[in-house]
Amino acid sequence: MRKVVVSFVITLLVVVAFAYGGWRSLQSYLDAPLNLTQSQIIMVEPGSSFNRVAGRLAAEGVMEKPDWFGFFVRIKKAGHLLKAGEYELLPGTTPRTLLAQLVEGKIISYNFTIVEGSTFKQLREQLKLNPQVKITLGDQSDAQLMASLGLEGQHPEGMFLADTYQFHRGMSDFDLLKRANALLSSELDKAWQERAEELPYTSAYEALIMASIVEKETALSSERPTIAGVFVQRLNKGMKLQTDPTVIYGMGERYKGNIRRADLRRPSPYNTYTISGLPPTPIAMVGREAIRAALHPAKEKWLYFVAKGDGSHQFSATLAEHNRAVRQYQLKRRSDYRSSPDQ
Repeated sequence: MRKVVVSFVITLLVVVAFAYGGWRSLQSYLDAPLNLTQSQIIMVEPGSSFNRVAGRLAAEGVMEKPDWFGFFVRIKKAGHLLKAGEYELLPGTTPRTLLAQLVEGKIISYNFTIVEGSTFKQLREQLKLNPQVKITLGDQSDAQLMASLGLEGQHPEGMFLADTYQFHRGMSDFDLLKRANALLSSELDKAWQERAEELPYTSAYEALIMASIVEKETALSSERPTIAGVFVQRLNKGMKLQTDPTVIYGMGERYKGNIRRADLRRPSPYNTYTISGLPPTPIAMVGREAIRAALHPAKEKWLYFVAKGDGSHQFSATLAEHNRAVRQYQLKRRSDYRSSPDQ
């Protein structure tokens, strides 16, 4: 009987020692970096399994002992927790941290920026050229696209907030536009509720139109409220806005880089040299600052402004002052004249 007990104890100790050694080996394996000398992108497709991911990494020489990785997944009861997506594996990644990354869905994020002052046509081109965006809109017309967004009959210009959006590879162009439109609506509604008093707008949409004009007139944050103040003053006094960006927008494909006197005289819904008040729609995408400027314009005496050639503008209260500024800054343009400020 004593021999049996001793034999059992010895066997138990061997089993425990073996198990302990195996456990230590597993822990050492889990904390050993994968064979990565530089970052590597892997795509985990929907429906994939941890075994498939480990097998692929093993075939590429990145992971050793993929069966050990699979065993660890079973221990953690994580087999059903794999998140599909695009992952970046960095040097120093271990099997343990890899599992956490795949379970937590730490997939790569990309940025898509809608540029302040860009047009809807430019925005659609931007989406088409982005390799991470899934193109679903194809050759849909603007009207069809707006209808699919639940905005049937609305003009697309200005209806998507100029901002930077984070997204994951494979997000559709439609979904990005839907997000940008929802954010525009939210920001505009909030700004409209907090607007200054005695503004010449009958709706938040008219404020959006003004914001788009401000966006096209200046790239300087400090000037936006002042530019908006000039246009608000002109509207309140019954003066025409006489702003070139609206004329250019109305010209469409006819615009070749210069505005002629004939263009300023040619009637169109967007020619603010011939129409009174605002044009019928925005003329560009706007950011938060332009919206705020349109709804909180500077209360100053200026009725005119002209580009100085360094990206800023000279403001004037009278036509005589304005004409002098035009002669100084436009008729005698500096050699390094530019319409936008240095970034």
